[in-house]
Amino acid sequence: MFEANPIMDALIQLRCHFTWDLPRRDLDLPDLEGRILQEISFLGTKSNVGVHSTLAYVKHLKRENEEALESLKKAEELIQRYHAEEAEIRSLVAWGNYAWIYHHLGRLPEAQTYLDKVEASCSKLSSPSRYSVEFPEIDCEEGWALLKFGGRYYQRARVCFQKALQLKPDNPEFNTGFAITVYRLNEISQGNPRNVSLNALRRAVSLNPEDAYIKALLALTLQDQNPEEGERYIKEALRARSSQPYVFRYAAKFYRIKGSLEKALHFLKLALQEMPTSALLHHQVGLCFKDQMIQIKGTLKNQPERRQLFDRIIELALHHFKKAVEYKPGFVLAYIDLAKMYAEAGDYINAEENFQRVLSMEQLEDVRKQEIHYHYGRFQEFHRRSKDNAHTHYLEGLKVNKETYIRPLLLSAVKKLEAKRLH
Repeated sequence: MFEANPIMDALIQLRCHFTWDLPRRDLDLPDLEGRILQEISFLGTKSNVGVHSTLAYVKHLKRENEEALESLKKAEELIQRYHAEEAEIRSLVAWGNYAWIYHHLGRLPEAQTYLDKVEASCSKLSSPSRYSVEFPEIDCEEGWALLKFGGRYYQRARVCFQKALQLKPDNPEFNTGFAITVYRLNEISQGNPRNVSLNALRRAVSLNPEDAYIKALLALTLQDQNPEEGERYIKEALRARSSQPYVFRYAAKFYRIKGSLEKALHFLKLALQEMPTSALLHHQVGLCFKDQMIQIKGTLKNQPERRQLFDRIIELALHHFKKAVEYKPGFVLAYIDLAKMYAEAGDYINAEENFQRVLSMEQLEDVRKQEIHYHYGRFQEFHRRSKDNAHTHYLEGLKVNKETYIRPLLLSAVKKLEAKRLH
């Protein structure tokens, strides 16, 4: 017979980070913690105080429970400052986290104190459950938490924000969370109509006219169909002077796609002054140099004197891609770009080594698996001149049966190879 454990029975009913089925293993905890701390320092979103509760959960995973308690204390302070009128509802997630952390520390009286606070609130709010209550603010906080843990959790985050919006369709924070989620889903999947992301971002901007971050995302979404309007939003975001390192990053991406590489590098250098250890920023700098390398490569036949500049730009790209994987060891796209740049430099040994690193990675999102096999297949086809190996990896990518932006590229590559064989 199992002994009754009333505290554990109560804990598993709470709505907080410990019961939201967030990952506990296969996490790059230093990178995750770093991104959260950057957001706290630089992202001007006063409403999302729940990021401190997410930080507390990450601190717990690092076995830094005393620091986790400090993060929860900060969350409570910000709730009182920005959400005093609904502090009780906003505090429920933090209280749940307190109860779990005190339980892990073996400090059961303190755990019980926070369980009692949650129970009293649930009773006051007429919840049918003793330790959980349905409120859109909690759905929203769960959505924000899921967004932090990577692409495989974006669909669940989307459901959370949609659920919150059903009850409060005009809430600015809920609309912002939903818009960011569908934007990120669009980046990795073809299964989400682009107009859903565009409409969500337009609505979020209208409800959050001071939010420069969301304006920058709207600008990038508009870039394909209405680049003039997109650039107008980028300029507005840059004038706002809030969330600046993030806005600089997205402005750089906008101008890199536009082909204004010097302008893109200018904004990335400004962002790196604030966040010098950002793997994402170093990767973006590397991409700018990669684009410059491609431009110069096309002129080398007629202007061989540019070879020295070409080699220098490859060196700069390699430097920043190496920085990206140094600061974020699980950064799949940076490893792929590093391998491709080594291939351009004719260093096939280092190219192969970096491709093998990502080929051996586990617990990857479907889109990442497809990207790895596509780019390794290209390396085999065009650098190693091995059509058989290329074909094998294109097919491996297609075995991942998920509609993403990379899947049509895999199909096209297979068809072209098979057409060459027939010819």
